[in-house]
Amino acid sequence: MMQTVDSRSGVVDKPTVLIVDDEPDLLELVSLTLSRMNLQARTAADISSARRLLKSEKFDLCLTDMRLPDGDGLDLVAWIQQNRAELPVAVITAHGNVESAVRALKLGAFDFVSKPLDLGVLRKLVGSAIKLGSRASAERSSITFRGPRLLGHSEAMEQLREMVTRVARSQAPVHIYGESGTGKELVARLIHESGSRSEGPFVAVNCGAIPTELMESELFGHKRGSFTGAVSDKKGLIQAAEGGTLFLDEVADLPLHMQVKLLRVVQEKTVRPIGESREEIIDVRILSATHKNLGDLVAQGLFREDLFYRINVIELRVPSLRERPADIPEIAEASLHRLGRRANTEPPRLSSDAIETLQAYPFPGNVRELENVLERALTLCGDGLITSEHIKLRAATRAPNVETQAQVTAITPENGGALGDKLEDMERDAIIKALEKTRYNKTAAAKLLGMSFRALRYRVKKLGIE
Repeated sequence: MMQTVDSRSGVVDKPTVLIVDDEPDLLELVSLTLSRMNLQARTAADISSARRLLKSEKFDLCLTDMRLPDGDGLDLVAWIQQNRAELPVAVITAHGNVESAVRALKLGAFDFVSKPLDLGVLRKLVGSAIKLGSRASAERSSITFRGPRLLGHSEAMEQLREMVTRVARSQAPVHIYGESGTGKELVARLIHESGSRSEGPFVAVNCGAIPTELMESELFGHKRGSFTGAVSDKKGLIQAAEGGTLFLDEVADLPLHMQVKLLRVVQEKTVRPIGESREEIIDVRILSATHKNLGDLVAQGLFREDLFYRINVIELRVPSLRERPADIPEIAEASLHRLGRRANTEPPRLSSDAIETLQAYPFPGNVRELENVLERALTLCGDGLITSEHIKLRAATRAPNVETQAQVTAITPENGGALGDKLEDMERDAIIKALEKTRYNKTAAAKLLGMSFRALRYRVKKLGIE
């Protein structure tokens, strides 16, 4: 556990945790657990006492119950986000009350733990939160690391980078959506590398590439002899991500029976391998991505609504390349340098007319297509200069319509506000404007928003639009 040393006195300062609860037995149990982790514990029995302590003292983590004598624990979460945004806060929820946990995560809570407390889970949560706080104070949540980066300085990319920084400070499930080829896995890796789990594994799973009959074994693992061909115990991909991040790419392709099993993993933080009688506790953060509209799939009955709400606590939209043509020269230059290193040659330059040609093309395949175009141009140019003649593009086609639930772009919550609420407010405004523009003709409004009528009806009901 990280500690700090007071340079004046030479005394080691232990990280301090504020526990907010009105149950003396629980306060004693948590305080004892923290002391064994070499941490200091301060306690408060209600929200007003907690606020006084937070205003006057420095803490590394706040752990609060949901039901307090003078209010709701969610009120304290919201207050901390407004006044002490750098402080991780986790909530203690009643067993099975996942809805409250999801609301807390949307408000910006770091994580949650359910009653009765599992001390193993509690210790992992506290350890991750303290590590995050120590890293943030040292690095101020820098999202630079060795490896690919999010290139571009357009407003959309600056907002996306800011959102990555914010969600990396939480353990909430994040759903990343956008067109194919925009870099959704790169965003997931950045979230992982920027958070407290960066030293743990990052396990990426393409849900559409695993045969249905093997999916349960691949994800959950199995015990020897549990089925024909199970000659030895096998650890699943979920267990392989222990202490790190599980990235479910193309999560929309999960069959319904696997969606039920994944829902339990997200809710209970447990997994049961095939043939095992007991469930195993896991410590994994789940990120997901797809180019499909999950809300529309829910309306069609192809994706479970309860799982949608669990993995969609925070949404991040990765903008398409045609939305940020000003970023194309920077991305192209980086791609050419990478291609040059691979071929052990000097990277070629792009002429001004070649850049204009690239910026005028809609790139339905996004960054992936741009890289393919540049690789082809590299083989065609002979003098180290790529011109428009070397740029071979497909015949212009209508850019694919990404159904992004009212085309909500990534935004930056101000003053550490609720991430999910900010996105929902923008989505609600977009739908209301479309309805007003079409005089509340839902069919016309759905067409204007680029979604199906059923998807619009579902979103209107979810957002409480009259």
